[in-house]
Amino acid sequence: MVVSKEITRLENSAVRLTVTVGNDDVRGQYDEIVADYTRKVLIPGFRKGKVPRDVLVRKFGDALKDEALSRIIGKSVQELFEAPETLGEDVKPLPYTDPELQGEPRLDLENDLSFSVVYDVLPKVELPQWQGTEIEVPDAGIGKEDIDRELESLRDRNALILDRDDDAAAANNDVATITYCELNEQGEALAGSERADYVFTLGSGMVAYKFDDDALGMKKGESREFEKTFPDDYDDPVLAGKTKKFKITLTALKEKKLPDLDDDLAQDVNEKFKTLDDLKSDIKDRLDKKLSSRIRELTINAFLEKLLEKTDIVVPGSMMRVELESRWRNLARRFNVGSDQLLNMFGAGSKGYDEILDGWRPDAKKALQSRLIVETMMKNMNIEVSDEELEKEFETLAANADIKVDEVKSYYEQGNMKEYLREDIRERKLFDAVFGDITIKKGKKQKYLDLVGNNG
Repeated sequence: MVVSKEITRLENSAVRLTVTVGNDDVRGQYDEIVADYTRKVLIPGFRKGKVPRDVLVRKFGDALKDEALSRIIGKSVQELFEAPETLGEDVKPLPYTDPELQGEPRLDLENDLSFSVVYDVLPKVELPQWQGTEIEVPDAGIGKEDIDRELESLRDRNALILDRDDDAAAANNDVATITYCELNEQGEALAGSERADYVFTLGSGMVAYKFDDDALGMKKGESREFEKTFPDDYDDPVLAGKTKKFKITLTALKEKKLPDLDDDLAQDVNEKFKTLDDLKSDIKDRLDKKLSSRIRELTINAFLEKLLEKTDIVVPGSMMRVELESRWRNLARRFNVGSDQLLNMFGAGSKGYDEILDGWRPDAKKALQSRLIVETMMKNMNIEVSDEELEKEFETLAANADIKVDEVKSYYEQGNMKEYLREDIRERKLFDAVFGDITIKKGKKQKYLDLVGNNG
């Protein structure tokens, strides 16, 4: 069908594809549509399927040409897109791009048909010389205070929980049960914000809306109303920069009786531990792995930052759109709400959907540019993952989780998870190679908790 094609590169990682379809095919597609109409159309004075061609053309001429034009354009674009080797890998359309027809092509039954569509392609990434790049990462290790903190956490999780007296005032380390809701300007509960039997440990910081300080001193059955202003950099984007009014009621209060820090505790945590020293050794190994993983992440980020400073990558509009929409859906999934509900959670009178996504655009752009750099490097360095390497990864995952290899395989057979794992291994192989060709210097000393957080 396609007689010729011409590719013109445009700005913003887009191309214009100009296609010419031969007159024989133009005429053939038009005749097929006329024949189809002849079989189906009903015109007063003629039996179905017996309408003369000239009558049909006279009555529906423009509509027939428009339908033929649409069909020819659709088929010829599909023909080229489904055989990208005819276009070339560097101008293959992105899977989520929608080709946009340019101008208003007209069907001429006596001549070839030419038309143009514009679509997004993968950006060209020209990497700078990166071998020898020097980066700096924090200098950190596992200290006694880190192991002690983990031990206290284990004591907390193995504590006995006992009821406090009815007239006892809530204090740090008590286990509180509350009901809460958000209040509107009239002091009424906002529909959908109520929650009953919410349990948390006072002083832990691990509580919705950071209610810790607000519940201190309360007694069972007592209610309080208060306002909270959340900082602009608050980790929950729905609350960041907002002032909210709440009402909480303390419905139950318990205290914790912590176990002694001894061999009995170690054995209660896991029967594989015989002594407290065994438990401490296991904690150190686990924290070491967590810290190594974090240091590796920071090393990769620092390396990519260096490359981004020297690399100009234009992110196509369709790629940015898909990324932002994906982030929005993920946030809605995190809060288990629909899109409209999520928008309402940002508060009445706040920014609209488009403005919110625009605020995310710089971070999304940086993430996409980094990903494009990684993909380009893996391609340039021929980084691939064999079936044998994938099999070895299954065995490692099974050993770490203390389960059978077949169970791991069964899990990764779901959806595209096996390919996601393959890509993860591929990326690890890339940076293992990169780290051998760059200089990594230790920078400022930092504590484990500052780097990893209190979830090691």
